[in-house]
Amino acid sequence: MTATDLAVSPPRRPAQLKALAILVILEAALVVCWSAGFIGIRFASDHAPIFLILLWRSLVSGLVLLPFALLLGPKLRGRDVAFQMLLGALAMAGYLSGFALAIGLGVPTGLVALITDMLPLAVAFLSWPILGQALSGRQWIGSFIGLVGVLIASGGALDLGAVPLWAYGLPILGTLSLALATLLQKRSRVNAMPVYQSLCIQCLSAAALFVPLAWHEGGVLPVMEEGFVGGILWLVFVATFGAWSLYYLALRKSSPARVTAVLYLSPPVTMIWAFVMFGEPLSWAMAAGLLVSLAGILIVARAQPVVHP
Repeated sequence: MTATDLAVSPPRRPAQLKALAILVILEAALVVCWSAGFIGIRFASDHAPIFLILLWRSLVSGLVLLPFALLLGPKLRGRDVAFQMLLGALAMAGYLSGFALAIGLGVPTGLVALITDMLPLAVAFLSWPILGQALSGRQWIGSFIGLVGVLIASGGALDLGAVPLWAYGLPILGTLSLALATLLQKRSRVNAMPVYQSLCIQCLSAAALFVPLAWHEGGVLPVMEEGFVGGILWLVFVATFGAWSLYYLALRKSSPARVTAVLYLSPPVTMIWAFVMFGEPLSWAMAAGLLVSLAGILIVARAQPVVHP
């Protein structure tokens, strides 16, 4: 490269730092909104069965977004709609049903949270057959360090109850379902569809799948109580619109490995949030787990390039 080339080539580091700062803010908001889903379920579950909550969370979310999806977005094509329905079945119905049914069968909530936050390992497991990619040694190390942090933070919740052995496989299946949806979304041309359109289709598809589950639990009509209505609104606007929109936006700016690794912070954040709202106890193990998880996340994040818009 000549002196002239150096003179006319603008420095790229400020732009990279700006992109990284935006990504970090986006990921921080994602962790907060993702944790809000557990808090909302915890609050609403005192007022209604779990699948009724998931049904109305998905249905209200989809109906709110429907006018925008039909009037403001590009024309919907059958192939694109079908693909979003598949993502809704995997990323929402499959993932949420997996951990919700496990909790309903008596699997400890802390253990379910631990299993579902193995998402980066599930992504790594499925990346080679779907994307033809494999994690580097550094990324594997960072993922396992993050997992150790979750074990430390959630260790007090690992109290196995008297539940069917197969029930412990449900959150694993749910996590694999979300990982598969993540990789399929990254591989496809789904980025051409605005987030509010894809989220609308996915929510309505998940709601349709939740109907028979809620009916089996006892009915599909909403519970007209302030607690149920407030919980649904929280789950719609924070845990659904916030979390899933940020999740897909983060995927557009980074890699599946980095985005899912950031979710290792969700259990500690959820524990702190539950302490503030419900008075659930905290411990030094939770603080230590948070720090260890953060170290693992930084290792994975530093090994992944930032995708510039």
